[in-house]
Amino acid sequence: MRGRSELRKIFLGLIATMLIEIAIFILVGKTMGIFNTLLLIVLTSIVGIVVAKKQGIDSIQNMQSSLSNGIPPGPAMIDTFLIFLGGLLLAVPGFLTDIVGFLMVVPFTRKLFKPVIFNWLRRKFKNGQVYIYRQ
Repeated sequence: MRGRSELRKIFLGLIATMLIEIAIFILVGKTMGIFNTLLLIVLTSIVGIVVAKKQGIDSIQNMQSSLSNGIPPGPAMIDTFLIFLGGLLLAVPGFLTDIVGFLMVVPFTRKLFKPVIFNWLRRKFKNGQVYIYRQ
């Protein structure tokens, strides 16, 4: 039952996000014009993906450095996950998704999301929904 509830929340969240994006497109389109709005969407996506790629490479190198120094890579893995998720949001056309994506990619704002991910993982571990397998 828990899985259905989570899927329902995700589905409703996606629908709400799409409706908000459409409303923002309409408002920005009326203010800036259709061509400028489309240009802005493409430009923010390109810039965001370039930034996400750079940050992602740095994050993977940090994770590898942690592992080679015998340090658990937990925080570096969370950074990598947030950068990946932010990159996906930046690739999706929209202003709201671009804002959230940029916040996840930029290092000084990414730390706002880390406690949410850590708490989510703690709950999953506590409930036995996440397992770590050793080879």
